[in-house]
Amino acid sequence: MASSLVPLSAPHPSWFTPKRLLVIFCVINMLNYVDRGTIASNGVNGSLGTCTSSGTCTSGSGIQGEFNLNNFEDGVLSSAFMVGLLVASPIFASLSKSVNPFRLIGVGLSVWTLATAGCGFSFNFWSITICRMVVGVGEASFISLAAPFIDDNAPIAQKTAWLAIFYMCIPTGYALGYVYGGLVGTYLNWRFAFWVEAILMLPFAVLGFVMKPLNLKGFAPAESKQALISEETDVQEVQDTDALNDSAKPTKEKFSHMFSKMKCTCIDLNQFSRFIKDMKALLVDKVYVVNVLGYCAYNFVLGAYSYWGPKAGYKIYNMSDADLIFGGITIVCGILGTLAGGYVLDLMKSTIPNAFKLLSVTTFFGAIFCFTAFCFQNMYAFLAFFSVGELLVFAIQGPVNYICLHCVNPSLRPLSMAISTVSIHIFGDVPSSPLVGVLQDAINNWRETSLILTSILFPAAGIWFTGIFLHSVDRFNEDSEGQVTEVDRSNATPLLEPRVAETSLIC
Repeated sequence: MASSLVPLSAPHPSWFTPKRLLVIFCVINMLNYVDRGTIASNGVNGSLGTCTSSGTCTSGSGIQGEFNLNNFEDGVLSSAFMVGLLVASPIFASLSKSVNPFRLIGVGLSVWTLATAGCGFSFNFWSITICRMVVGVGEASFISLAAPFIDDNAPIAQKTAWLAIFYMCIPTGYALGYVYGGLVGTYLNWRFAFWVEAILMLPFAVLGFVMKPLNLKGFAPAESKQALISEETDVQEVQDTDALNDSAKPTKEKFSHMFSKMKCTCIDLNQFSRFIKDMKALLVDKVYVVNVLGYCAYNFVLGAYSYWGPKAGYKIYNMSDADLIFGGITIVCGILGTLAGGYVLDLMKSTIPNAFKLLSVTTFFGAIFCFTAFCFQNMYAFLAFFSVGELLVFAIQGPVNYICLHCVNPSLRPLSMAISTVSIHIFGDVPSSPLVGVLQDAINNWRETSLILTSILFPAAGIWFTGIFLHSVDRFNEDSEGQVTEVDRSNATPLLEPRVAETSLIC
């Protein structure tokens, strides 16, 4: 019987604190959505050239004008990133069980940086579409892993508020993207907008590789995993290298080499089986499914708002500065609404039923205000009602993601966030942008198009209302399956707090 003492907790970074981690993740998240707002802005997206009956023609501008895109192609361009996101999100979520999640974020941000720079060098519709697809691959690692990190390290009484701060960067990023894209498109060239974004993201991509790795709750640190007994092979390895005899090293190296070959033949099958098992656990969870269904309907509307909003405002109300106006409304309402939603849920007591109550009420009344806004002929009445409506609908970001994180086992949180994000895009804003483009091409009336789109918020509120009556359990503190219990307990505290070194006797 061999025995040795091995540490069960990895060294923690000395510079990072939970608040610094939150700030860094917020900046990265904001850059992601600045990019989406930029490509939707009139300055970068542009418009087609037009000709009057008298023969006077004006040249097109931006991406749409330079590549001569119709509204459907323009809508496809806004959704192209989803292809990469759909493929890569489950992969990154599954890899988080065997590769340190923070390193995966570094890989994803590196891909994002290269792809965004590539958008600036595109030469036709297909080249920029492919680059947008790769942008989705880069974003996939961050969106599925950042929220669990924040949830782990937020104060217990402020978890929803911290998530709200993180998701506040979505509307804020979009809005800054409108303004940023409008300015760059006006004074420079639309290609510069993408190049500057890539430069701003590069330091964060490098940070993911050079800093000490962080670990998620429910996952053993890399150092601990080396000391644990492999469940698949039942082979015990002694970790105390000081006790090894030099003459035994060649034998151990040969054994390790043979073991590695055998392990490679089954590792892919094991990972796939684990992924299928995890997916089944998510799909049979009624709370999770109802939450995501409501989120899909909600995002169908918000995705089309974010892409077509400035253009619709310009056409309906003759807004000369539609990018700036929509950007300003989205910044103010996005910040206030998202923060308010998180803080209100914390005040109500953060529970899954309370989150569903807040989701259904704010979405329902937000839909009423937004629908009424598009009925006004006066631009100022529209802006007033639409601002209140956006304030209410943005309040859902903290509660909806709180449910995604707390209705599942801790080890399933990365996959939960990945599937949630993939779903709200593939059934939400991905089809909504081109479909709204097709609808507008058919009826040629932006007011009617906007009213039809806004009405979809009412079913979203109804779906979330049914969630109030479902039996729900907060699983945040449950032990993760497949992990040694001592390791689970060592990871139960916030990962960035100082820990007293722990040891365990492996016999």
